[in-house]
Amino acid sequence: MKILETRLAPNPRRVRIFLAEKGIEVPFEQVDLMKGDLKTDAFTKLNKLQRVPVLVLDDGTSICESMAICRYFEELQPSPALFGTGPLGRAQVEMWQRRMELGLLNSIASAFRHLHPAMASLEVPQVAAWGEANKPRALEMLQLLDEQLGANRYVAGDTYSVADITAMVAIDFMKPARVTRPEGLAHLERWYGEVSSRPSAKA
Repeated sequence: MKILETRLAPNPRRVRIFLAEKGIEVPFEQVDLMKGDLKTDAFTKLNKLQRVPVLVLDDGTSICESMAICRYFEELQPSPALFGTGPLGRAQVEMWQRRMELGLLNSIASAFRHLHPAMASLEVPQVAAWGEANKPRALEMLQLLDEQLGANRYVAGDTYSVADITAMVAIDFMKPARVTRPEGLAHLERWYGEVSSRPSAKA
């Protein structure tokens, strides 16, 4: 078993943090997306979308998509439960995880992919207007998140979950994406200070 990743990419980091929270050790193998490693025939056989991370099982089965990989390990080792507990808890984590992924992380990633010069050869065509359009979308989600954190310790309630992992990784990715975090979001700052100080955040 191994995980193929590009270490600086945000999605593999989500998996690393998840595994660190679980205390699960899996070997990681680096592939360089900037050098075209994801475009090779060997990698494309594992993931036709040519994205990282990819979990490769001992029998050669590949599992792609960050949350699918995390769910696989959640089934193998249910505790601590990072996808919520009980019908309501799981639904709340799923709701906020999707909001943080689709509304926040994807908006920041779109700004990065369509505006950063280093991505010009990979995001073809780069559409600068789309990159700029995603910046206010990300800021709107940060405002929503700040409001949510005003009434909850963590993103999906009182317990740390994959929604916190996605949100923290998204916020950290704002720097390379050149999206400025607005000031005055006190609840967000309180939460960010807490989750970013967890040992897993350094995974």
